[in-house]
Amino acid sequence: MDASRLSLQKDKAIIIPRALFATTQATFEKDIQRVEELYTKKDILDILKNTKERISNEVCTLVAKRYKVKPFLRYSL
Repeated sequence: MDASRLSLQKDKAIIIPRALFATTQATFEKDIQRVEELYTKKDILDILKNTKERISNEVCTLVAKRYKVKPFLRYSL
């Protein structure tokens, strides 16, 4: 994928999950702050809850804790 051809608004469903794909507890704060510079809390939550991208349950848990919302998982345990 050519990143130079992405639109921040049109392609947020691709950008948000991929920006957080490799985050860990150690890097989450820095990674989520970068995403928050571009997108709202609502955008981030909506995209992560509905994405087809491979986002770990750990990322979902970290995001839910940050925004103080009910935890959500991408994959059942």
